Amino acid sequence: MYTCRYPRLFSPIRLGDTVFRNRLFVAPVGYEYLSSKNHPLSETVAFYERKAIGGAAAVNVGSAVPDSKRGPIGLSNLYLDDPTALPPVYQLASAINRHGAVAAVELQHCGANAYISAVRGNQIYGAVDGENALGWFVPAMPEEVIEETIEAYGDAAAFAKFCGFGLVTLHAGHGWLLAQFLSPKVNNRKDRWGGSLENRCRLPLAIVERIRQKCGRRFPVEIRISGSEGYEGGYGIDDGVAIAKQLDGKVDLIHVSAGSHEVAQVFTLTHPSMFLPDGVNVEYAVEIKKHVSTPVATVGALNDPEMMEEIIASGKADVVQVARALFADPDLPKKARAGRADEIRPCIRCFECFAGITTKRKNRCAVNPEVGFEEDVRHALPATPPKRVLVVGGGVAGMQAALTASERGHEVVLLEKESRLGGILRCEGKVPFKRLLAEYLDYQVRMLSRVPVEVRLGVMVTPECATAEGADAIICAVGARPCKPDIPGIDDDVLGVEQAYLFPEKTGRRVVVLGGGLAGIELAIYLSGLGRRVTIMEMMETLSDGGNPVHALALMNEIDKHGIEVVTATRAVEITEGGAVGEYVGDAFTPLPSPTVQEAVLQSSSFSKVIRADAEVGSTKLYGADTVVYATGLQPLHAEADALRFCAPEFHQIGDCWIPRNVLEATRMAFAVARDI
Repeated sequence: MYTCRYPRLFSPIRLGDTVFRNRLFVAPVGYEYLSSKNHPLSETVAFYERKAIGGAAAVNVGSAVPDSKRGPIGLSNLYLDDPTALPPVYQLASAINRHGAVAAVELQHCGANAYISAVRGNQIYGAVDGENALGWFVPAMPEEVIEETIEAYGDAAAFAKFCGFGLVTLHAGHGWLLAQFLSPKVNNRKDRWGGSLENRCRLPLAIVERIRQKCGRRFPVEIRISGSEGYEGGYGIDDGVAIAKQLDGKVDLIHVSAGSHEVAQVFTLTHPSMFLPDGVNVEYAVEIKKHVSTPVATVGALNDPEMMEEIIASGKADVVQVARALFADPDLPKKARAGRADEIRPCIRCFECFAGITTKRKNRCAVNPEVGFEEDVRHALPATPPKRVLVVGGGVAGMQAALTASERGHEVVLLEKESRLGGILRCEGKVPFKRLLAEYLDYQVRMLSRVPVEVRLGVMVTPECATAEGADAIICAVGARPCKPDIPGIDDDVLGVEQAYLFPEKTGRRVVVLGGGLAGIELAIYLSGLGRRVTIMEMMETLSDGGNPVHALALMNEIDKHGIEVVTATRAVEITEGGAVGEYVGDAFTPLPSPTVQEAVLQSSSFSKVIRADAEVGSTKLYGADTVVYATGLQPLHAEADALRFCAPEFHQIGDCWIPRNVLEATRMAFAVARDI
């Protein structure tokens, strides 16, 4: 008999009349890329179906709207009050169900924060009169609209059931409409819909009852709440427990999340950042489970099946819900179930998934190149004659290229000049909040050891060496080197970001970091955590989020927490024994407007301007420091790549040696190029 390492995680659970094959559910995830009518496309179907194939028990289609007139926050929500959506929504549910997963759908009404509804000229409502997160006045929802909303939820659930969904989730957390009614901090209505705990819970319970009437008493209904809103002015766990007790026995699953979507400082608690520990929000589910008999689900920063098993086995929760970890590896359930947990590709919590949604309205993942292209890769490519492929460079791009080329059946040799694989990112190995990145690099190395790729370390590849390999194709991934700025006074005592990460003991008590991009900001946070007093000097008007406004929220929280000084619109003009001299340049380097067209809170996630109001353009100031570190970008190794360009009939230049970008772009390009060979 097979002995499962995670028997509690992979035991079934019955909710209503439905049996779920294990306790690992895909948490509600929205999909921004829909048709002009907000119908699922074939790409939408492939995105969710891939997670069902991977072995999750339920796959939840997030942010579906029961009231398309008053409820949506953004442009791309699935509308469940549109009868013309029947065929594609049925196709979506069927694609999930046919793999043994339960198709689930989240019913979301954004209430006072239904921005796109207001922009379209519709009247939006909150629980009470007040301003929403954008400062717009929103009136309280009147009694007749409350009744219409209850009916809309019931109709949406019935429509979802008719289309084949086997579970509906009421989103009553994160500051949306139902949370606005539940909140003791918000809902001070004087009628039967507010004030007392019983009255505040009346709306979600009325919706649950209407769903029961329309879908049957045994049709599974889940409700998602914030166990705590996690910020001053929001409610805490005691109120979360009180709300859960009102819901107990009325629903089939109480899904305990945290935070409030439109409150920037806790957005990265709801969706835990790399600066927070694994399972940071489990504590809220633990406390609520003490007080209810209804099964409880937990969510947030869950990546490790060992932790998931412990959560279930110890009774902290009955279900674990996972989102980003199943972006990184949709086969996580299958691999864990089969005892192959060390083959699970780890999520590095970099927020590239959110950045894709918020800036391009398209799903993506830094470590999983399939995301966003599920339809392209769902079927095997035609067989190709095996070739001898030489991969030069063992960083993120080189390792991914070697793995993919080997999977395609090619004979692969990987050459790396250093004594270990991982490239420049290995310099961050001591950084606590980059632990998951280190785990990802180790994962790639481990996967290379299990496929027929010949890896040679400590090899400096010359044209003669490359030619001698007799390769049919060369994939060049030799990387980039740090750009050392040409500033008077810069010498060998001035560290680059790589050296500062590797040898933090070489930095003094006070540090000035030149460069306010992601590399500079994250280095400043790391050094601040070691007790240094850090100043970031950036010549643009704002720090750069690198196209990742959600990660910027987490970075801003850390900058505030560590008291990091930020000086923008200032160019370093000299380095002295006492620090760095900065010249105030004003708006001379004003960046181009962002192409992002996001509604709502995402507009506030960019870094704020930090301007020296007392300074005149051209004025200078010494920023005292014992150590100056430059983090001013990377220079691609074009010459090294060019030297190998004609050493084989086929040549591909990928990763930082083409254009220095990020893990996402390196992984995606390596995967595609290797599949093309």
